[in-house]
Amino acid sequence: MNASDKILSIDQLEKVCSLARERRQHVVFTNGCFDLLHIGHVRYLEAARNLGDLLVVAVNSDSSVRVIKGEKRPINSEADRMETLAAVESVDFVTLFHDPDPYRIISELQPDVLVKGGDWPIEKIIGREIVENRGGQVISVGYIEGASTTGIIERILKFYGKKEGGKVGG
Repeated sequence: MNASDKILSIDQLEKVCSLARERRQHVVFTNGCFDLLHIGHVRYLEAARNLGDLLVVAVNSDSSVRVIKGEKRPINSEADRMETLAAVESVDFVTLFHDPDPYRIISELQPDVLVKGGDWPIEKIIGREIVENRGGQVISVGYIEGASTTGIIERILKFYGKKEGGKVGG
């Protein structure tokens, strides 16, 4: 399966998730900006995939990233972020959502397992009650200190920021 084949609309994913449940498969859901994919993301996605039979990743649209992270983000477009995530082996399907939080998409997809990174305490995970009310699990997986998109951007600016004459170093 090509990466582009793993990118589905929310309507398409609703059917996939429903069929998976009919087959008694567990659907795992996570979401995020995934602006600059890094080792923290890769390990987090692998851990999430190991919690069920199917991993669905919902990606914040460019406009919702700007609301969450500010006008200078995202670095990569929503199309690029989705295709990059779809190429990750542990990811089964990717979709896009436009809301600033995933509550609506979680209520539509009704996953069996909801996963966020270790920087999210379980009681703060949006959609927790939807999943728990269905008898599902909400899990916060490990966090790798120093592995963050903001940290990567800061390191790039520190080492390759503007030089004399206004040129960016290279």
